[in-house]
Amino acid sequence: MRLKYECRLRLISLPILAGIIVFACSPLLLGQQVRHSGRSGSLPVELPAPETVRPAVQVAAKPLTFPVEIDGTLQRLLEGGPQDGVTQNTSSGSVDQIASESVAGKPMTGLTVEALELIATKSNPSILRASAQIAAARGRAYQAGLRSNPEVGFDFQQLGSSGRAEQYGVLVQQEVVRSEKLRLNRSIVLHEVAALEQAWVAQRQRVLTDVRIVYTRALRAAKQLELSRQLVEIGLQGIDVSKQLLHIGEISRAELLQAEIEVESAELVLRNAENHQAAVWRELAAVIGQNALPVQPLAGDLASSDHDLQFEQSLQELLSGSPEVAALFSDIERARCNLRRQQVETKPNVTVRGLINWRDNGIGGGPDGAITVAMPLPLWNKNQGAIREARYQLDAAQHALSQAELQLKQRLTPVFEQYRNSQEEVRRYEATILPKVAETLELTRKAYELGQVSFTSLLLVQRTYANTQLAHLDAQEELRIAQLKIAGMLLSGSFSTPGFATRR
Repeated sequence: MRLKYECRLRLISLPILAGIIVFACSPLLLGQQVRHSGRSGSLPVELPAPETVRPAVQVAAKPLTFPVEIDGTLQRLLEGGPQDGVTQNTSSGSVDQIASESVAGKPMTGLTVEALELIATKSNPSILRASAQIAAARGRAYQAGLRSNPEVGFDFQQLGSSGRAEQYGVLVQQEVVRSEKLRLNRSIVLHEVAALEQAWVAQRQRVLTDVRIVYTRALRAAKQLELSRQLVEIGLQGIDVSKQLLHIGEISRAELLQAEIEVESAELVLRNAENHQAAVWRELAAVIGQNALPVQPLAGDLASSDHDLQFEQSLQELLSGSPEVAALFSDIERARCNLRRQQVETKPNVTVRGLINWRDNGIGGGPDGAITVAMPLPLWNKNQGAIREARYQLDAAQHALSQAELQLKQRLTPVFEQYRNSQEEVRRYEATILPKVAETLELTRKAYELGQVSFTSLLLVQRTYANTQLAHLDAQEELRIAQLKIAGMLLSGSFSTPGFATRR
């Protein structure tokens, strides 16, 4: 049902009628104005480029509570100017060019992980996609708070069959949105923008973690390749010695064959190491957003930080710093704004219409006008269903945050177990196992030179030494990767689907 009031005015001019319409609308329109920054020509929506994005919410330490207040992000967005796109620098330069520069003012002796991170942040398509999503959301935020356009119409009628009487008129109509509807419409989208900011932060972290993990694997592959080549060289020298010993009758033909078998095995390990290194570098090229990346020397080693991590402390840091959690806070605030928006929907909008008619009955005539103010009466449709839906959407968003806390703890548990296990392995290898194996190899060599042990025994000890070295590399790699995952807030897999935060 619509309530309609009409006042007809005779002998009224169109300018006067337009002035009356503007005057009638202005008190209602003023209430819908979004504050501007005071800059000439500024528009109400702005976000910084993703490179300068800060968390839109300050995530509180446990326990997490509601409601959560968003800092100045929304006000900043409302008071800024428009920005049609996200500043992107896709011309990242070549790897060699970046590798030849310095990082943090220090000359580089090889390709550093910092150089690869720089390339990845500018070239990885998943980061660029997240940036584009922020830019698109900015447009939605600006559009969401705009008032509807006025309507203008023209009417012409011919009265009677003789065609001597005519009537024509001009119509001007404007819908006035009442209450906080426009502001809430914009706030809803701005909270989506804030969530997308956090999605960008999370995606950037995924890429950086992947770069660091693959870089660690590349370091390990280089060490494995170096060790494999040394083993082949030692084996070839052993064959030469074995042939000489066989010639003088010191060893049997079987012992020579055993030495040759050891070399064949070492060469197979070498080929596998070369293939593994090539695969790792192809993966590294994909992560940083390049088509190819030539194998080259790397700066750094597999040595891990001496800082001893604790599970509870790591969990608290994860909950307080995770951009996934921050995005869920933004989702909660968006749901709150949407609930308020549905509640004010029952306050009807007002439609103001002005009309001027001119009549000519063949013997003269004149103008008359009318102003109509109309609004719907919310008798049956009070937006009950939408309000109920919005309430449960808020409940769901709050439960999603609680679920995310438990998921983070669940995700941290196996990673921390990997950290503890590999940490103990590295300590054991470096403290006892490697020194003992090295000492055993040295004693066996001396015993062989004195004729106290067979050549086959020496080969077995050499194999044990090589396998121990490789196992130590494996433990170092696992420890470093576990540390990187924890430091990276469990965010990895840059080309996979984002985590538990709801994205639109």
